[in-house]
This record gives sequence, C-alpha cells and structure tokens, in this order.
Amino acid sequence: MSLEDAFDRLLPLIESELQEVARVPHHSLGAYYGMLRYHLGWVDEKLQPVQANAGKRLRPVILLLACEAAGGDVEQALPAAASVELVHNFSLVHDDIQDVSHFRRGRRTVWDVWGMAHGINVGDGLFVLSRLALYHLLERGVPADRCQAAMLAVDRACLALCEGQFFDMTFEDMAEVDLEQYLWMIRHKTAALLSTSAQVGALIASEDSVLHECFSEFGENLGMAFQIQDDILGAWGDEAVTGKSAATDIRDKKKTLPVVYALNHGGDRDAAWKLAELYAKDGPLEEQEIASALDILEAVGAHTKAEEMAESYYQRAVQSLARTGLQNRSIANLRELAASLLGRQA
Repeated sequence: MSLEDAFDRLLPLIESELQEVARVPHHSLGAYYGMLRYHLGWVDEKLQPVQANAGKRLRPVILLLACEAAGGDVEQALPAAASVELVHNFSLVHDDIQDVSHFRRGRRTVWDVWGMAHGINVGDGLFVLSRLALYHLLERGVPADRCQAAMLAVDRACLALCEGQFFDMTFEDMAEVDLEQYLWMIRHKTAALLSTSAQVGALIASEDSVLHECFSEFGENLGMAFQIQDDILGAWGDEAVTGKSAATDIRDKKKTLPVVYALNHGGDRDAAWKLAELYAKDGPLEEQEIASALDILEAVGAHTKAEEMAESYYQRAVQSLARTGLQNRSIANLRELAASLLGRQA
C-alpha cells in the first residue's frame, strides 16, 4: 500500500475524530466553537460549512502509522492522533498573533477575523481540547499506564513548543545567535511534537521501550530535517511550489539556519558583517537588499551547508526506523513520508 493510499485511509478517520472532539456542546456556544472550526478548515468566516485547506495532518498520520507499525490498533490511537493535531493548531493560532500574521493557508487568521482577544481564547480552547481528547484513550481500551505515558509525553511536548517559541521570538531582537542555539530552538519548536507523535503511537501499541525510543528519534530527526528544509525554501524556494513569495524569510529578516550559519561564518567575517548590517536595518528588506543577502549566503556556502544538515538529519531518521527491526507496510509508509517531505527518494 502506497503512502497516498495510507493518507486516503487515515485522513477520514482523523477528521471524524477531530469533528467529534470539537463538536459544539451547546447552541449558545456556536459562535465560539465556530471560530475553532474555522481555523480547522471546516467553516468559513460566516460559520457556514466549507472544505478549506486545513494542512497536511502530518502529526496524526505519523502517530497512527507508528502505532500500526508497532502492532497496534489505529482505532485505539485515534484520540491521541486528534490530540497532537489540536496541539499543533493551538500553537499556530497563538503563533499567528505573536507574528502578527494576517493569513494562513490562504485564509485570514482567526485573530484577523475576530480580534486578538478571541484569537487567544480560541488557541486556549484548542489546547484544552487536545488534553481532553487523551482521556478517550481509556474508553478505547488502552491500558491506564500507557494512557498516562501518552499524556505525559504530550504535556512535555506542549512545554517544549512554548520554550522553542520563546527563543524564536527572542532571537528576533538578538544581534548574535549561534548555530547551537538555533538547533536547540527548532528541536523544541518543531521537532518535539513530531517526535512525540511517533513515540505516542508506538507506546499505545507496545510496552517495548526500545521501540518507543526508536520512533521518538525518528520523529525528532524528521522534524529537524523538515524545519531546515523549510528554511532553505524560505530563502530559495520556488513560489509555484511553496505558494508564497520567494525569499520571504530573507525579506522578513528571520534568523533561519542559512542566515545563522552565515552570521557565524568565521572564514569570511566581512560577509558576516555585511549580512548583520542588512539585518540591523528597520523594516523588511527591499528587493536589492534581498538579492545582496542571498549573494552573501551563497558566497559563504550557507545553502550547501543547510542542504547537508537536512540530509544528515533525514538519514538519521531513516536509521531510527531501521533500528526498530520492523518490516511492514506502515514502516514503509513512514519511510516514504520522510522522503516525500524532503524531496528525497525513499
């Protein structure tokens, strides 16, 4: 069964579970839950049903595939799949407010439509729903000790997300950010939830702690590779592929991996100084300044370095899957998923 077949099989189950978790409990709360459902892609700004871009649902798919790969039952794991997707979405709602982002996935963000106060409250609601979803694991027959382990893992991932976001925001005002600081930040902000998704899928299915560790490492390394790949696309991506203007990260002066590498490039301090000078100016960069920044990144080998690091983390992810010793269609699907996210061949 191909990865496409796996998505076709799992996505309807995930959507159904999410719909149940986020159902309106009372008609008086229709407007509030409508805002949540708007962000999740199910209704429009007038709260009328619509099928909008709701994202890839990568985290719940990874969780369910890990569960299957370890010999578990997808039906039992669905509450956890809904939980990690809701965690991801609560972080996006708050991230849009913190970044003053007016659009996500081609639609106005929640706070842009209903205001910042409602946006914060919607994000909070999604977070609590993610916690409540986990309690349904018991109802699906998951042993109590595994339910507790899943809850602990998700809570730790939530804290990691907040820690990573703190550093991401702090980096905006820091003149100097080194590579280790940056990698720590993306390990928490991006990789932690992917790691937890794979880990929780395995622990619902099995008591084997070695399997839990292998799947956790797979998710973490995939998350690191995925974020670095996103950084590359943010500087050199094809607008037709990414759906956003080229070099948006450079325009907005984000301290992505290529930029951090260039700023700390000991072999060409003049180039590092010129890039730091560009990033120190007020407001977004102009077209000529973007071109100059990209020239600097290429000159110091930042593009090549980022590609090498993404490849290294990808290979570690694949090796983590191999260490499970499992050979089944879900392992193959996870390997194919990792390759597809990074434009590699499985």
